Amino acid sequence: MTLLPSRLPLFPLPDVALFPGLPLPLHVFEPRYRQMVADALDGDRMIGLVILRPGFEADYEGQPDVFPVGCAGRIEEIERRPDGRYDLRLRGISRFRIVEEHKGGAPYRMASVLPLEDVGDEGPQVADARKRLLAALGRAPDGPSVLVLQGEVDDATFVNALAQALPMGPVERQSLIDVDDVGERCRRLLGLLEFQALEQRMPGPGRHRVH
Repeated sequence: MTLLPSRLPLFPLPDVALFPGLPLPLHVFEPRYRQMVADALDGDRMIGLVILRPGFEADYEGQPDVFPVGCAGRIEEIERRPDGRYDLRLRGISRFRIVEEHKGGAPYRMASVLPLEDVGDEGPQVADARKRLLAALGRAPDGPSVLVLQGEVDDATFVNALAQALPMGPVERQSLIDVDDVGERCRRLLGLLEFQALEQRMPGPGRHRVH
């Protein structure tokens, strides 16, 4: 099991997710999250990314609801701008589940977390799902330009990279973060791509979203 701090600072975002093993560039400009980054640099350099639940806008300055499963990342590159903002790059370390949030102290949110391990091997079922996913990606309207993976990568990196980079709504992306099994995450991503392709083929007045 991946070792994580018992408590993590939470960085809630509306439409951005982090997956294990992958880099994620971020621009941090809000004062409370600039303080979070500064504190992380003085400690273990770890931040927990979580996705805001839809409808967060009414309480954005407070503590809007977030999905309970996120991904911890370690700051591996950082640049502080003259006005105090940060440009940084996180590297996904481990998914986690929020156990309890703690109020008081820091201006940002802190939570006790439980690390979650990704499981699954690179067997024939995963390889077949990966081939079908590549085919679905090629059929997508913007598929060929979304992500180019050069060289051979393992199944988990391949699936996580697509899950992090492809355009989708917060509920859909969260459904991928929630999955422990890499093969199931691949199949779920395939289903989302096939549904998006179906939406694109529907006539305008009849097009709708289903969650």
